[in-house]
Amino acid sequence: MSQLCDEPLGFLLYRVMRLLRPQILAELKPLELGLPEFVCMRVLAENPGLTSAELARGTNVSAQAMNQVLLGLEDRGALSRPVSTPSGRAMPAQLTRRGKGLLKRADAAAKRAEQRILTRLSDEQQSRLKELLYAAGTP
Repeated sequence: MSQLCDEPLGFLLYRVMRLLRPQILAELKPLELGLPEFVCMRVLAENPGLTSAELARGTNVSAQAMNQVLLGLEDRGALSRPVSTPSGRAMPAQLTRRGKGLLKRADAAAKRAEQRILTRLSDEQQSRLKELLYAAGTP
């Protein structure tokens, strides 16, 4: 175990994500959501009113890719953006009631995938792991 503690954090996170990603994708598929859509909805739930450019920067995707994600979610009625803005081109996005419901189902799907990955940890260890990751990822 002490040898594992010497592994770089990025590599350890990669190992977990290598297992978690396909599990989450399988759970999101019946909802017709991909990971970019799910992440975008999660970010918008916490920060309503972000623009496409702000979402792209915050999720490490290109502006073009984020625009496609937003258009897809908008077509589904999951988010809304103003048709026009008084100044500039920025169009703040926010989840609609339908989007909030979809996000609730997607969160439950992600939690099912997460539980399959974390079965080797006790409930206390799972909670502690999340606390530590949250603390490490908070600026």
